[in-house]
Amino acid sequence: MLVVGLTGGIGAGKSTAAARFGELGAHVIDVDAIGREVLAPGGRAEQAVVDALGPEVLDEQGHIDRAKVAAEVFGRPDRLAALEAVSHPAINAELELRLQELADGGEAQVVVLDMAVLAESRLGQLDSGRGYTQVVVVEAPEAVRLPRLIQRGLTEDQARARMASQATDAQRRALADHVIANDGSPTELAAAVDRVWQQLVGP
Repeated sequence: MLVVGLTGGIGAGKSTAAARFGELGAHVIDVDAIGREVLAPGGRAEQAVVDALGPEVLDEQGHIDRAKVAAEVFGRPDRLAALEAVSHPAINAELELRLQELADGGEAQVVVLDMAVLAESRLGQLDSGRGYTQVVVVEAPEAVRLPRLIQRGLTEDQARARMASQATDAQRRALADHVIANDGSPTELAAAVDRVWQQLVGP
């Protein structure tokens, strides 16, 4: 079973590429969604995150408010590190379980880990060796990404801040086995994903 780490900067089109990989037959795991699950009521990291960041990240029901967490850690490396120190091991533990189940089932030949912070973290790097062994990076110029983010409802300043908080294109590219340029049409992106798929699985 081949496990692929798929990443890209905000607005680059990573999620669209992930959907195409799914259409081609990959089993796609949304790592960002697992990140939300481990913070949910009863989640693996719920109490540890509260212990690390304090009760100010809780909502009126006493559960983690992810918007408050984001506000607490954005632009504060020490607080972000405290969050990641407890949330990332919990995410990897869940990934370990899911990949083990897929391996035992024998049905998934290719698993794609759709993850925003591959270059910035050890997410998807598992002690068992079951983590990703190939990295696919989706990238697009800032001039293309910025309008996409503004269309999503961000202000220009918010969009630039989000991009600046992530790894650079060069940092992601340094880890990449395959780079997909997404500065054209959706059809061109799908064709580029198809080409990488052929390289991953063979003819």
